[in-house]
Amino acid sequence: MEIISQLLQDIVLPKMMKVKQSFHAPELEDTAIAVQQTLKGTGVMARISPGDRVAIAAGSRGVADLPILVRETVNAVRAAGGSPFIVPAMGSHGGATAEGQREVLEQLGVTEASVGAPVVSSMEVVQTGTLENGLPVYTDKQASGADKVIVINRIKPHTAFRGPVESGLMKMITIGLGKQKGAEAAHAYSFKYMAEHVPQMAKIVMSKIPLIFGLGSIENAYDRPAKIVAVPAEEMEAREPGLLLEAKEFMPKILFDPMDVLVVEEIGKDISGDGMDPNITGRYATPYAFGGPDVSRIVVLGLTEKTHGNANGIGLADTTTRKLFNSISWEKGYANSLTSTVTSVIKVPMVLEDEEMAIKAAIKTCNARDLTKARVVRIQNTLDLQHIWISESLQEEAEAHPDIEILSEPAEMYTAGETR
Repeated sequence: MEIISQLLQDIVLPKMMKVKQSFHAPELEDTAIAVQQTLKGTGVMARISPGDRVAIAAGSRGVADLPILVRETVNAVRAAGGSPFIVPAMGSHGGATAEGQREVLEQLGVTEASVGAPVVSSMEVVQTGTLENGLPVYTDKQASGADKVIVINRIKPHTAFRGPVESGLMKMITIGLGKQKGAEAAHAYSFKYMAEHVPQMAKIVMSKIPLIFGLGSIENAYDRPAKIVAVPAEEMEAREPGLLLEAKEFMPKILFDPMDVLVVEEIGKDISGDGMDPNITGRYATPYAFGGPDVSRIVVLGLTEKTHGNANGIGLADTTTRKLFNSISWEKGYANSLTSTVTSVIKVPMVLEDEEMAIKAAIKTCNARDLTKARVVRIQNTLDLQHIWISESLQEEAEAHPDIEILSEPAEMYTAGETR
């Protein structure tokens, strides 16, 4: 790597400053009470008859207070005379195995002990229908055999497509409950048609299984619940687009745009399906989604512990480190890619010997007119955007912004406390 060191020897890392970003962020005072109120206020629990076996589908990553959402739904089902059980609804995640999906739920805090209902995990599905274009529609066999079905999910923008319905209740019905076979079918014709396929498939499933309602959460910029609403099945298609618009209004962002270099400390499946949320980075794996900042180069320095080596999303970076490369469990990212049919997320960016070299390589190639004044931002991950680091070149911009507070003086990047 001597030649690489020589090529980068004249690149100077900028001094960095810690800043605090503030966002409008309404937050529920008590998640449990909010669930109880919406279940009671909408009257959806009256749809459960005494003795009904009720499947509660859950399993999306990063849903704030998920164990509380599930526990309160379990309690309400029992109070209505039903017998609840939990079904992992996460497509092909967890290695596309029953035990793997049970383990994912456990990592998310959902166990029989925490929510008060057994977890029934299986990858078996039944075909519930077929789209006009021939794509099959699948549903979890356990849920299909229940007397009633409830889905729980966060409603938010998707990372790979745009449409009236993106990530949320209808996608949980289509892909989450569809398990590996359902996820594979939904992705078969690429994300280009996902905005059409998700509601079409969900409507077929709802016409075939006794799904009574979905419990949807909307989170604020700090990933805390801002709104929780029970949506009757027959109202889902009409109401979810409005809830998605609300969710988009609450999304956090990096308040510096454009950026020459964005340094991301860690990526992982526990952060985003794409490792780092493209809605935050502006770097998408498909041409069917858009939005976010203009970023010339992205550096990724590490993987989260909870991603267990799954580096899905590393392909969206421009440079990374040898240490990260050596920690990758390739088969995990490849499994996601083979199911989603998106291969760009698991490609390998330029691999440098250490963090300093990776950042210097990004600065050298960012095409800023003056590399000593490159606009550099460093974040922990795309979920944690309240406290970030900015290069000294952004100080004047930060001072003028009403939603940014400067917390430190400029310091060398690798002697600046949190930036190591």
